[in-house]
Amino acid sequence: MPRRNKVVVTQVAIVLALVLIWELGVRLGLIDAFFFPAPSTLVGRIRNWTSTADFWGDVGITLVETILSFVVGIAIGTALGIWVGLSPFAADVVQRFIMFNAIPRILLGPIFVIWFGLGLTSKVALGVTLVLFVAFFNTFQGVREVNPVVLASARLLRDSKSSLLRHVYLPSATTWILSSLRVSVGMAVVGAAVTEYLGSSAGLGHLIAQEGVLDATGVFAGIIVLSAFVVALDTLVDRAEKRLLVCRPAPAHAA
Repeated sequence: MPRRNKVVVTQVAIVLALVLIWELGVRLGLIDAFFFPAPSTLVGRIRNWTSTADFWGDVGITLVETILSFVVGIAIGTALGIWVGLSPFAADVVQRFIMFNAIPRILLGPIFVIWFGLGLTSKVALGVTLVLFVAFFNTFQGVREVNPVVLASARLLRDSKSSLLRHVYLPSATTWILSSLRVSVGMAVVGAAVTEYLGSSAGLGHLIAQEGVLDATGVFAGIIVLSAFVVALDTLVDRAEKRLLVCRPAPAHAA
């Protein structure tokens, strides 16, 4: 059996074993169903959700918010990363403010809801702040990691600034940017779901909030649905990354 298939089979076996232990624990009374509902109960709740049009509307809204947050955050973060990476003065100025990245930006969720209301803008705003810094730091590092020999050779050929950017700096930063896409899409989903949970009339975060804090079945079912949503997006981004990073060397253990 190929290595990749072995990995997938092992992963599936681990998940099935945990689910089986969980189900048996609830049925035998070893696990309190109030706190940890049986997987079969969760499947029933999810089946009820998916049979309604409102559920798919929630999925669509969260998807739109995620895509907008992802695209806008990547665009702004990449532009800022290139600018700061190419400007020593800007880098020295921004360096003093990098410490603010340590502030949990999830806390901005309630502020954005107050500023922008319960609509699309507040969700996208939080998602952008989460994605932006990931894209910025990766792009900045990619520009700074440019091969000095290649850069010196390009300068000896008297390449213009635009030519250096297009042929030297951007190729150096591209791998860093593409490698951060999977992290960025997760951040975009977090931003959308958190602000939906705090205040919204639709979306997967709103779906979880509707179930109430004392309904463990609804909360767990919502978490599973949101996790499946994230996994689906992560899979798409991973495939796109592999297609774009065709020059990336294969890991040593892939043989």
